[in-house]
Amino acid sequence: MSLISMAQARAHLRDPDDDDDYLQLLIDSAELSAMNYLNRQVYVDAQSMAEATLAGLAGEKPMLCNASFKSACLLILGHLYANREDVVTGTIATDLPRGSQALLTPYRVGWGI
Repeated sequence: MSLISMAQARAHLRDPDDDDDYLQLLIDSAELSAMNYLNRQVYVDAQSMAEATLAGLAGEKPMLCNASFKSACLLILGHLYANREDVVTGTIATDLPRGSQALLTPYRVGWGI
């Protein structure tokens, strides 16, 4: 189950007409990217987190989805949508100073060495 709905994604991207399968791929990729950065699983509600925990699939320190996580996923989604190739030429880009990592960092675990 996606944490970001198709309606939220379309509103964020300001695109009511793109292919649903393609947008779902980007939504899934954005959510997975954010969870990988956090080193934890994120669940839409307490019931799905409890079920995953009982099944042994929740990993260490699972968390419930919150506004920061959704906002970070939408920023990642926007980047994936706007940059459909590995290489972009002839443009100038600047990272947002409060981008997705700034939203996710307070929830990150397992920083490593």
